[in-house]
Amino acid sequence: MLLTNLTWPAIEKLPKETPVVIPIAAIEQHGHHLPLATDSMLLAEIVRRVESAMTASILVTPLMWLGNSDHHLDFPGTLSASPRTYLDMLVGLMDNWITHGFRRLYILNGHGGNDVPGKQALFEVRQKYRQRDDLLLLFSTYWSLGGRPWERSPEMVQREMGHACEWETSMLLRIAPELVGDYLNAETVEFGNPFLPATRGWITQERSQPGHIGSPQLATTEKGEALLKTFSHDVEKMLERILAWDGNSWEG
Repeated sequence: MLLTNLTWPAIEKLPKETPVVIPIAAIEQHGHHLPLATDSMLLAEIVRRVESAMTASILVTPLMWLGNSDHHLDFPGTLSASPRTYLDMLVGLMDNWITHGFRRLYILNGHGGNDVPGKQALFEVRQKYRQRDDLLLLFSTYWSLGGRPWERSPEMVQREMGHACEWETSMLLRIAPELVGDYLNAETVEFGNPFLPATRGWITQERSQPGHIGSPQLATTEKGEALLKTFSHDVEKMLERILAWDGNSWEG
């Protein structure tokens, strides 16, 4: 079910165990060859596939296109909410749904920069409602749910998400090829080792002058479909776990 298609009395009648899916993404630079809406377009496609495939009821909110993209602000066109502002917005969205009585909230992320504020927002909301044992508050990024897309497409080279890379370029080729620019002449920008396993603060421009990270020239439409199938399947499996939750246990 799409929230935007329903009336408030219809929302009021829904079982409060209905999972609420809150998709969050971004509008930001994606190199020389992909549009600024890449993250939002890809997540919207995954949500569309999942919503149409699920037989059980889920409630999907409109995709939140504004993300935490400060690290891309050196590239014109990027729109960003600062980390604290973004965190507060996510807290507010969860508060809204808890006020309406819903108990299973799933923030589904499609942009790496949303990861830290998204997880912190979950932590803060859980502390706010610490006396409740009936709330399930979850956050995940769609490409981090354990799927191995290279098993569907063995010719895939990358083993992790980059930025405007083999993975994202392939998925855009699958859903909107008319928006993909000259990716074949893009050169690989290596992921590098920024003091791993520590986490380093960074901005995109110090990692990549053109804006992409990875190997967009390796993209194909077939790889894009394999990626989309893998990630959609992963999200469906997570939603099945949310639906099966007994309502108050730690295990899921």
